[in-house]
Amino acid sequence: MNSDQIWDKINERVFVIAEIGKNFIQTEEEKPVSEYLENAKALVRAAKESGADAVKFQTHNVEDEQLNVHVVSPHFRGADRYSWASRNDRSTPLDKFWKPLKEYCDEIGIIFHSTPMSRGAAMKLNELGAELWKVGSGDILDFVTLDYIAKTGKPVIISSGMSTLEELDKSINFLKNRGANVVLLHCVSKYPCPPEELNLATINFLSERYGIPTGFSDHSIDFDSALAAVALGAKVIEKHFSFSRTLWGADHKVSMTPEEMKAMVAGIREIEGDPSKKDEYLKKEIVQKGMGKGEKFLQDDEAVFRPYFRKSLMAGQDIPAGTVVVAQMLYAMRPQMYAGGLPSENYENVLGKKLKKDLKKFDPITEDVLG
Repeated sequence: MNSDQIWDKINERVFVIAEIGKNFIQTEEEKPVSEYLENAKALVRAAKESGADAVKFQTHNVEDEQLNVHVVSPHFRGADRYSWASRNDRSTPLDKFWKPLKEYCDEIGIIFHSTPMSRGAAMKLNELGAELWKVGSGDILDFVTLDYIAKTGKPVIISSGMSTLEELDKSINFLKNRGANVVLLHCVSKYPCPPEELNLATINFLSERYGIPTGFSDHSIDFDSALAAVALGAKVIEKHFSFSRTLWGADHKVSMTPEEMKAMVAGIREIEGDPSKKDEYLKKEIVQKGMGKGEKFLQDDEAVFRPYFRKSLMAGQDIPAGTVVVAQMLYAMRPQMYAGGLPSENYENVLGKKLKKDLKKFDPITEDVLG
């Protein structure tokens, strides 16, 4: 299925994404790539049988994503971020993992896509022939990567967690100015997120503000809120997917099982077939508690993730003084709390500037080095 057909499918009916992410990693002990591939295929097959339209993974290229400094994210204390990203990178080689996995998805008829965690990761996925992009909440201001993916002309699904309204405006405008077809997912970056803190009314707020399809990336455990999101007009529903919430790894604990996914998809299709069912879900007490104020705001529990996941601009190669900066010379890298470079959303302001001094690879791009 090509990108135009996928875009049409998203607009025809609710598009359900089983977010497998890194859930093919299920033990603290590292396993062979072949075992990860079989785990991933099993999850893909289960997602297909559960009625999902697409499966989503996460693709790493540690060189241009994560600086080698020791930081541990509050949502997963099983590994520091550099070690975790590095493990994911070496566990998923292009020829032995991503290519056969994409081929398997094509073979059984489910849409494959993945979140590129950097421009280098996006380049891998583009080589693979992925026809749909997903941008995670932590990367909505990674304009180095957004510039690359927008230029491919493929649809972009972007999550809005851990962001302010001003930041979301910048990100959506950046993509719109490049002609990208964008779906914006309301998301609260808590793992798991209590249903009463989901602020579901934000879905309509975002739709009205940006005039683009909106959806819901749901980190709560149950799926009443996801069905309520559909009743509110969500065009895309994304839920983490695993065989068990007790497995080792970052996201299993906030995932739904195949049986739960199947029940959720059945509920979504029922609402589509019988609009009178919308009120049934919107009137549920837990949903009413989670409707919120109908506006976009950054919650305190989300803000703690920003220093770990936001990015800074870094030299992607040795660059001599006097050089005019072009896109290929720049990396956007985590964690912003230690990187020292200008925030990654300053990307366009840096392009075309002349360097005042030599930079080594991985040096921060700061105001004082720009002409």
